[in-house]
Amino acid sequence: MLFAPHYARAESCRCVATATTVRARPSGDAPAISQLVHGEGFDMIDKAGGWAWGRCAHDDYVGYIRADALGPMQTPTHRVTVPLALVFANPDIKAPVIKALPIGARVAGADEDNFLRVDEGYVHRRHVAPLDAVEPDPVAVAERLIGAPYRWGGRGGGGVDCSGLVQRALELAGIAAPRDSDMQRDQLGEALAEDAPLRRGDLIFFPGHVGMMLDAERLLHANAFWMSTVIEPLDDVVARLKPTHAQPITACKRITG
Repeated sequence: MLFAPHYARAESCRCVATATTVRARPSGDAPAISQLVHGEGFDMIDKAGGWAWGRCAHDDYVGYIRADALGPMQTPTHRVTVPLALVFANPDIKAPVIKALPIGARVAGADEDNFLRVDEGYVHRRHVAPLDAVEPDPVAVAERLIGAPYRWGGRGGGGVDCSGLVQRALELAGIAAPRDSDMQRDQLGEALAEDAPLRRGDLIFFPGHVGMMLDAERLLHANAFWMSTVIEPLDDVVARLKPTHAQPITACKRITG
């Protein structure tokens, strides 16, 4: 139970920036702990000095973001499903590009030919899907981000970190996931025996790290070693960690149902 001198009713807002960093303290120099992308909700509890403090609506992660990155709540209709969706000034692929929205960004729009008309312009229909659409394979979602730079706290806006990649891939597949790798290890899926054969979609946990199996032998993960989202043999990752970790793999989990 939390006791405080007073309690404030949270104000429901949304991210109006392309993406904004969630920080541990109200300072641009504070460590990044997560990220919101365009259209995602934020429950603002306090605002001071140009910073808003509250929780991310999708996973209850608490932190500070720039207050000017927030705007009034809007009911989204669609979500970006590609690494970047261009927003055109007119419903024409030759029109000027106003901005680019990252994967997971939420928009409210109406159909106009092959485009979705949103607040600031037009997004091609091939780059979005209805908000309630469910991807059949979370690994296929993660594969779209191969080559994306590793970014601590990133969830798709300008880069992604290991748990952000897993969270985003599962989200588009209709599976809610917590933010951090240790939370994901403790809350997601069923534990596999050490000798269980691995398969596509299994989550492999390491000290402070997580990845998804592309198949029985290869791991897809965003990592600071390569500073990128890559596919590599799981055995290579284990070998790299053995000199500093007695137990390189801390858990293998499978999401079923």
